[in-house]
Amino acid sequence: MDKPEVALDNCDEVYDFYLRHQQNRLAAKAAYGLLALKFRPRVTYADGAKEQVRALVRSDARLVLAVNHLSHSDPYTVAAAASASALRPAIGRTRVLAKDELFLEPKRRERVDLMGGIPVFRGKNHGMRAVNAAGQRMMDVCAERMRRGDDLAIFPEGTCNEEDPTRLQKIGSGIGHIMSRAVRLGVRPVLVYMGISYGPLPGKVARASVYLDNPVTEIPEKPADIARLVAAGLQRAVDGAVARY
Repeated sequence: MDKPEVALDNCDEVYDFYLRHQQNRLAAKAAYGLLALKFRPRVTYADGAKEQVRALVRSDARLVLAVNHLSHSDPYTVAAAASASALRPAIGRTRVLAKDELFLEPKRRERVDLMGGIPVFRGKNHGMRAVNAAGQRMMDVCAERMRRGDDLAIFPEGTCNEEDPTRLQKIGSGIGHIMSRAVRLGVRPVLVYMGISYGPLPGKVARASVYLDNPVTEIPEKPADIARLVAAGLQRAVDGAVARY
């Protein structure tokens, strides 16, 4: 399957490709494991959350992992934490939303594709009007991938938090729209909140504190209500990660 150039004016072909693309699961597990050895995240859980996540993965529930966004290294931290946590069996069938710039350089794209990346064309880079159609298609692809059996990982803040790493930025409605569309396709998504803290030293990403809060199975119908639910739950996870750094 030929890889199309990841460019906004080529977005239909791009999303046709990522609707079908499947990484090598064994290679993905190995890559995630190497990242766990390199970054060595310290994963902790809310009371009962580890058992709940493990049971959900075992039951083949569709998970939406919501993660706060602090650094360009976050995808590697998330991959490392997944390998070192109850999420490990989901590696190789989890799609990760990633900014389109990460797909431009061929070697980096290979790594992002191996991690299950789906490109996102952001309004801050291309203009809101220009990315509207691509954004709608991206959300449809994510919902369909979930219907086909994939989980999803999202940084719902949309951009790195360069102000206060202990407080979430505004949560966009995108995660709500994706989950709402998945529900319309017959999926019953479960929210899992992952909070990350790198502590007080800027640039230090090894040994991050990663906290998994209790999964949420009751999801509101409206995208805006889902976004508000995510904002509250993900802040709890961030608080947990900060407290355990």
